[in-house]
Amino acid sequence: MVTGTAMVQDGEITLEDAKRALRRHWWILPTCAIGCLGIAAGLVEFLPKQFTSETLVLVRQPTVPTDVVKPVVTEDLNQRLASMQEQILSRSRLEPLINRFNLFPSDRMHRPIEDLIVRLRDSIEVIPVQPMQGTRDNSLPGFHVAVTLGSSRLAQQVCTEITSMFLEQNSRAREQQAAKTTSFLSGQLEDAKAKLDEQDARLAKFKSRYLGALPEQEQTNLSLLSGLNSQLEANTQALGRAQQDKVFNQTLLDQEASSWRGSQAGRNPVTLDQELATLQGQLVALQAKYTDEYPDVIKLKNHIQDLKKQIAASATNSRGSSAEASQPAANEPPEIKQLRAKVQQDDVSISGLVAQQAKIQEEIRVLEGRIQSSPAVEQQFKELTRNYQTALDFYHDLLRRRENSAMATDLEHQQESELRVLDPPNLPSEASFPKKKLFAAGGLSAGLALGLGILFLIAISDRSMHTERDIEVFLKLPVLTSVPVLGNQARKNGGDGRKRVTFQVSGTQA
Repeated sequence: MVTGTAMVQDGEITLEDAKRALRRHWWILPTCAIGCLGIAAGLVEFLPKQFTSETLVLVRQPTVPTDVVKPVVTEDLNQRLASMQEQILSRSRLEPLINRFNLFPSDRMHRPIEDLIVRLRDSIEVIPVQPMQGTRDNSLPGFHVAVTLGSSRLAQQVCTEITSMFLEQNSRAREQQAAKTTSFLSGQLEDAKAKLDEQDARLAKFKSRYLGALPEQEQTNLSLLSGLNSQLEANTQALGRAQQDKVFNQTLLDQEASSWRGSQAGRNPVTLDQELATLQGQLVALQAKYTDEYPDVIKLKNHIQDLKKQIAASATNSRGSSAEASQPAANEPPEIKQLRAKVQQDDVSISGLVAQQAKIQEEIRVLEGRIQSSPAVEQQFKELTRNYQTALDFYHDLLRRRENSAMATDLEHQQESELRVLDPPNLPSEASFPKKKLFAAGGLSAGLALGLGILFLIAISDRSMHTERDIEVFLKLPVLTSVPVLGNQARKNGGDGRKRVTFQVSGTQA
């Protein structure tokens, strides 16, 4: 018979194997835990202390509503914060802080200033505050500034300086951007005003050139043309009546003069010339009332043609007699003088009506020319008006923006800073590194892990057998019976109730 001990198969540890190893070597766990905890405590005491001073900066909402004064600084605060962080953490800003507060005194003699600047930059941390979930406003509510140094007082002082730099940089950037915007808009406004004046001068020149032919004067021109046509018609009628009166008075004058001269010369007053003149006067009177196709007009024309043929031979005498009749005599009777005055008055009236008719016709031609050129003038006028209106709208838009920018610039000078320090930099009372609780927890965890690892190695290195299955597997022999270990021998074997096993070896019992 063989008394078996523990045995692990192929590196696999069962729950019974683990319990068995823990019962036999339980003292390893507390020993490793206490040892690692002591090492962690020593590290806490001997490692260099680091203190972190932290502050919270919040974004202040505008005091004046944006619908009253529209802000000119529309850049996202996240972008401005990144830009400000790069500027503040630059060498030109951090090197004066190192010299002012005498930072890293032990390393300043044998390390270059660039390494110290990188070290200080790594000790400064800017953490944006995330907006609350579920809110529609995704703007940055604020940010944390944390500075970690070997002295709590230095960490607080440097954190205060870095925070002040952020506030000053933000205010200066906003004011500069507002001032640059106002200056840019002022320059653009001057250029827009010059272009507007140029368009205004072109429009005024065009109006003076085409005065009376502008699109808004087209209806007036049509009304004037209608009135002038009425005046021309009335003038034509008056001229016709004046010519009829002259012909009638001239006929009476010729008859009276011929009668008077005939009575003076003792001849027959009825001659062919007088009859011709009478017929021509009648023809003129008929033509003033009727057209040339009127039967009486045609008949009278034929009669006049026949009479002209009769007096063709005596044309010279007839013209001489007519010339004599047109010259007034000194001893003419008052009736003839009165008729002669009427004829002269008719000539004056006809001359005035003819001049007035020519004037009216000239005005009609001018108005017709304006009306005919109105489409082309209207097209040019619309183009000039459109350009002028575009320049005017652009000028007014720039003027409005410049005024809003000027108000926004004044508001930036008057109102408080956009950023507000909610919690000033604190003076840390405990070191942020190394943390006692964290190192203690880490040491205890490492000790327990080390103890468990040792127990695992002990368990897998054990080659003893404990069960009938171990014997059957490793010895390749069947188990006949097993006898439990009793009394002192059981206590010597660990009190685990192990049995004495009897198995068969080559036909015998062992």
